[in-house]
Amino acid sequence: MSYPSKINTKINADSNSKIRETFKQNSDLRILSQWPADDLLLFDGAMGTLFAQNTSKPSTKTEAANRMDPDTIVQIHKDYIQAGCKAIKTNTYSLADELAQNLSGQKEEYISDLIQAAVFNARQAIKESDCHEEIYVFADLGPISAEAKSDSLLIYQKLISIFLEQGVRNFLMETLPDTEWIDEIADWLKNTCSDSFLLVSIACAADGITRSGKSGIEQIKILDQMESVDAVGFNCMCGPSHLLNLVKDLPELHKPLSVMPNAGYPSILSRRTVYDGTPDYFASGMISLIHHGAVILGGCCGTTPEHISALFKELEQEKKKILEDVDHLNKCSAQETEKKVHSDEDPELGIPNPNSFKDGKEPGILLKNHAAKRKSYLVELDPPANDSISFFLEGVSRLKHSGADMVTIADNPIGRPRADSSILACKIKREAGIEVLPHMTCRDRNLNAIKALLLGLSIEDVHHVLLVTGDPLPSDLRQEVRAVYSFNSRMLAGFVKTLGESKTCTPFHMYGALDINARNFDVQIRIAKEKEANGMEGFLTQPAFSDRAISNLKRARKELKGLIMGGLMPIVSYKNALFLANEISGMDIPESIIEKYKDLSREEAEQLALSIVLKTADQMGDDVDGYYIMTPFKRVSLSQKIVEQIRKMEEEKLN
Repeated sequence: MSYPSKINTKINADSNSKIRETFKQNSDLRILSQWPADDLLLFDGAMGTLFAQNTSKPSTKTEAANRMDPDTIVQIHKDYIQAGCKAIKTNTYSLADELAQNLSGQKEEYISDLIQAAVFNARQAIKESDCHEEIYVFADLGPISAEAKSDSLLIYQKLISIFLEQGVRNFLMETLPDTEWIDEIADWLKNTCSDSFLLVSIACAADGITRSGKSGIEQIKILDQMESVDAVGFNCMCGPSHLLNLVKDLPELHKPLSVMPNAGYPSILSRRTVYDGTPDYFASGMISLIHHGAVILGGCCGTTPEHISALFKELEQEKKKILEDVDHLNKCSAQETEKKVHSDEDPELGIPNPNSFKDGKEPGILLKNHAAKRKSYLVELDPPANDSISFFLEGVSRLKHSGADMVTIADNPIGRPRADSSILACKIKREAGIEVLPHMTCRDRNLNAIKALLLGLSIEDVHHVLLVTGDPLPSDLRQEVRAVYSFNSRMLAGFVKTLGESKTCTPFHMYGALDINARNFDVQIRIAKEKEANGMEGFLTQPAFSDRAISNLKRARKELKGLIMGGLMPIVSYKNALFLANEISGMDIPESIIEKYKDLSREEAEQLALSIVLKTADQMGDDVDGYYIMTPFKRVSLSQKIVEQIRKMEEEKLN
């Protein structure tokens, strides 16, 4: 095969006009500029799994095969066309992320060349199938990694520009975890090419949650309101049955609905990923989806021309009846999707209203104290490094007796493994009868593991969590242990919030960390507001030692809506002060404080620690809703004294 010469991919001031002129010259491909309301549109299925089975060059990446093995790619397109599909996707799914990882001139030329070849291969398949007037070609644009999200607009502009110059005007953005940047990308596309067609498809698991922790249904609702998006849908991660459950929960949509499931769920056979879902089962499930409003159909991972052929035959047999049912559903859907609206926000605090929670759940202890104008007292304990917890439980009992409202439990502090904070929290709640706040990091678990842990907490009636990104792993563990970090604490909060909204579990009272020691506090305020937007009720701050910390705390009080628990940490020795100042991230300890600990005995150092903590508590008192006391080196008795004396100080203020 011979290909046209390479094209320029640069986005500059006059690029849009150049693109328009170019795609006028390459306008032989069929354009879906307006949805044919009286018809269904059948897409093709998977490309990667078929290529792996059929190629004579197994080491070649699927998209690279546009150049390296074009005959196999063309044949796969032809097989799908012969199976009955009316829309084929270009073999370009992973190129968006590849460009995101390599934003350089050399890589752009390579990706441009692959796109050019992919479009040529699609054209060639249509030509050899002798069905030019019947087939739509869609530019396939997959997701990009979370690390490159800030460059989304530029990346997709570059890719879309190449497709437009090749005459492609139908676009599929698929397997997306959320709607971030889609509105801007869609508007740019419509301004550049007014008769383009854009289908945007979200990928979520069987529970309706996407990889970024968002509700798939909520993402579809957002897309449905975007003026420049032409059709919306679901694809990947699920088979037909689970996607049917999601589609049933959708409200009435203003845009055409697309559904492209996997061929069931994968298994591993001889180091290959295999999908066992049969074509007949797939086709039957797709017919059920059509009866619930889907009008754009296709397949994702594991589907083959046999799956599409089986679906095509089912459609031919039932098409008239299906379209009658779809019309009936559209007329009735408004009545079927009426939902009771509840207030989600406390008008005074601007944070989630606990009274709107599932089963009329009572507000948490921290919100109750705030409503009663009482300070809250939270004490942190590090979990034990072994299975001996008698000392730990005894400490909890002593803290409860001294007046602590809640015990917080760190999650593998400083990246070193200890007893699981969530399991400990359940045991404490059950045996000691005190409220608990387990820390939960993004470092050590993926989304599935976190969901499982949250369900366990909810079953055990633990409904408070502190969500943090997590300390980096220490260097000596990095060869043996790999951090996960699939998302940050803001994304995790959105995921936990979605679990409650979907009634998967009782909604959690979520809290986050606030670094009041940061030099650039603007960033911390912005991040904190994002956390609040994702459902966090308040914050536990880093320990305050400096004037800057107190000043930042005052600013946080003015700008944030949620509760603030002021961080207090007693320094218990000169060595401890040096370690905290030099080796623990987020600490800001003035040299004047460090020097005070020189040559002090244990008792003298503890007395100094107590006086410093009480002075700091007094400074922050008007700007916090409670105190977050971090226990050093198992010195529970010191934390007891701090709780008791701050309580006494607060009572004296009231009198």
